[in-house]
Amino acid sequence: MRARLALAYSGIKYEHREILLNDRPEELYALSAKGTVPVFQLKDKTVIDESIDVMKWALSQSDPECWYTDKKDEQDSLIVRNDGEFKKRLDQYKYQVRFKDGSYVDYQKAVDVILAEYESILTNSTYFCGEKIRLVDMALFPFVRQCAHVDLNWFNEQFPNLFKWLDEFKTSDLFISIIKKYDVWESQTDGIIVDWNKLQK
Repeated sequence: MRARLALAYSGIKYEHREILLNDRPEELYALSAKGTVPVFQLKDKTVIDESIDVMKWALSQSDPECWYTDKKDEQDSLIVRNDGEFKKRLDQYKYQVRFKDGSYVDYQKAVDVILAEYESILTNSTYFCGEKIRLVDMALFPFVRQCAHVDLNWFNEQFPNLFKWLDEFKTSDLFISIIKKYDVWESQTDGIIVDWNKLQK
């Protein structure tokens, strides 16, 4: 989702191929042994297989509202914590039945700690690094959205500033433009490797 947000924001045209994660095609593994999504392949065959790297690449091509031109260290620090510690806690919270070492309440308390930090930041500013939208906001948004939707009532009551921040992005034209569903892509190649997301800019 966040890769698509950045590509849309930057005006990058690309070929989108939707897959099922429980039936991953061989073409995916041919491009990235990790077998995770997103995978983005450029015209020169360079492969980018981390969503934050796709975002930064897109902004290096076009960043009309200066999402990633200042406060880079501050942004990167928040993104690294989010993509590491928070994502791990989020996975446990969302899929608590898979993690037998703790309870639902334990995992909710764990995400609460980081969400409370986010809430505190947004008590003093409209966005994560000041009064304008930056890359960090878009990088954190999909994870916070996933977390909120596990228990929306709890989230909205506990984190009013974070809820307001989240709602702005959920109702934005940019998000609405990329949230549409895609048909699942089917290989037509008989084993021939094809471009996964070929840049057409």
